[in-house]
Amino acid sequence: MSKEFTCSIKRIRFDENYHPADSTRLTTNFANLARGEHRQENLRKTLRMINNRFNALAHSDNPTADRYSVDVDIISANMDIEGDGNEFPIIEMLKTTIIDHKENKCIDGMIGNSFSSYVRDYDFSVVLLEHFDKNPSSPPPEDFGDLHGKLFQYLLSSEAYKANFNKQPVICLSVSTSKAYHRTANQHPVLGVEYRQDEYSLTDDYFHKMGLTVRYFMPADSAAPLAFYFAGDLLSDYTDFELISAISTMETFQKIYRPEIYNANSTAAQVYQPSLKYQDYSLTQIVYDREERSQMAVTQGKFTEEQFIKPYQAILEEWAASYVVTNHTVKKYAA
Repeated sequence: MSKEFTCSIKRIRFDENYHPADSTRLTTNFANLARGEHRQENLRKTLRMINNRFNALAHSDNPTADRYSVDVDIISANMDIEGDGNEFPIIEMLKTTIIDHKENKCIDGMIGNSFSSYVRDYDFSVVLLEHFDKNPSSPPPEDFGDLHGKLFQYLLSSEAYKANFNKQPVICLSVSTSKAYHRTANQHPVLGVEYRQDEYSLTDDYFHKMGLTVRYFMPADSAAPLAFYFAGDLLSDYTDFELISAISTMETFQKIYRPEIYNANSTAAQVYQPSLKYQDYSLTQIVYDREERSQMAVTQGKFTEEQFIKPYQAILEEWAASYVVTNHTVKKYAA
């Protein structure tokens, strides 16, 4: 029988007064904005962008485009491996709540949105780099992402997660710059036009091991498609407001972090190859150091190796070998 780990959920409001917790990955979208002398102005502008985008998409019975605002909570999931109270921050996601100012009520938004993981940093910035240094022309190790995928699915099946959330998360990320995406005739009233590709990216495969399927949609008035990672049925399991809250939140972050793609001055073509070298784009007025963020991922990966992987390696390996993932049915929409 697989060993039981103890999971806990904590939340903190992402607003103009937000300060990252000590356990938060500093490369995380929301934490990265809350640093430096412009931190409060960064946060105000980011929240304004989220609200404006939400109202633009939720335009029905909203003539002045100010009916709704979006509250964002940072959800930190921690795991105690040995049951001694020593928790390690496994995953951070976002939970949105929509405020309807006309009806004076709160509406559930999406759980997921952003995805932050120390173990993912370790996999991509330590394991993968070391592997390619030794084997530059070979694919990633066959078991790459296995532990992380099982930890993620263990968290979602935990009582702590179920006590806080009644739906599976939807993670919304940038499309890959290494792949070409083809526009289809399929169009969703909220998600927009669907794109597909012939081959999964490394990130797609990594999330596949987490039990998640990916589909790519470009919402109305967007510059590029977004990658939506989900379990179940993206189109029927979530309300329009949940989907809009995910789009407005994560498209805002992508405009800040990848303006070459998501704040481009032209729309993705029928066949679209994203590029961070694209020159025709607009910058947001939000201060952000992308190079620093990239460098810190390596630091955080090594931190995870020293504080989580090495101390608990024997326990984690034994647990992963015996932990059975209950749902292996992951649809592929890429082909």
